[in-house]
Amino acid sequence: MSPDTAHAAVPALLGPGDPPPFEVLQPHGGSPWLLVVDHAERTVPRALGDLGLPPGEIDRHIGWDIGIGGVARQLAPQLDAWTVLQNFSRLVIDCNRPLDAPTLIAAASDGTAVPANAALDGAQRQARIQAIFAPYHDRIRRELDARAAQRRPTLLATLHSFTPSMGGIDRPWHCGVLYHRDPRLAHALRDALQAEGDLVVGDNQPYAVSDASDYAIPVHGEARGLAHVELEIRQDLIADAAGQQAWARRLARLFDVVAPAFLHG
Repeated sequence: MSPDTAHAAVPALLGPGDPPPFEVLQPHGGSPWLLVVDHAERTVPRALGDLGLPPGEIDRHIGWDIGIGGVARQLAPQLDAWTVLQNFSRLVIDCNRPLDAPTLIAAASDGTAVPANAALDGAQRQARIQAIFAPYHDRIRRELDARAAQRRPTLLATLHSFTPSMGGIDRPWHCGVLYHRDPRLAHALRDALQAEGDLVVGDNQPYAVSDASDYAIPVHGEARGLAHVELEIRQDLIADAAGQQAWARRLARLFDVVAPAFLHG
């Protein structure tokens, strides 16, 4: 289903004081890498208040991918890579979910109820799609269309982070590479990360990509035939500026290592 599906009568969700739905870094970047950050921030539109959440809940991993926005802000200029960051909390709308996914607008996450997401009517749901999801993915689509028209090679990386413990179970991986139908770039990056010697690297861990649970890789990567990878980094490793800088330096180096094998012409 396309995010272009629109209802003109739906009132605008975003207003004065709200950020735009996305931010683009390195808009004229010359790198073949194109970086997508679906859960970069934890902002809630003013019209939605605090979503009915208890204080502090939006700051947990349920509200955003902790640290990954900082990694992307460091990585983008090092690679000179066009990068887009989505500016609103995943609890407002999850921009890495298909429009028909039950978790697109989650009524609960990791045991926390989200009262403002319960029993949304069609207009309220569509308002979030039109204000945030659609313009964000339309911007990615336009960039990929332009690069295709220019015959520019593109390697797609979607950047995420994961909580160190989930459901009472500690996760041993420092990072993970995710994929679905095409593992080539993910496995190349996996091997490069493992060769560092100090990392436990998940192969489709702690998650795996699917058409039912993901949007960016199936739509922007697989459907276009682009080499792609979804990269997950454990949040305790990138919770502060030092960790974000260290991971950005590491990734800039390793992205340069793996890229040549996927560039043609």
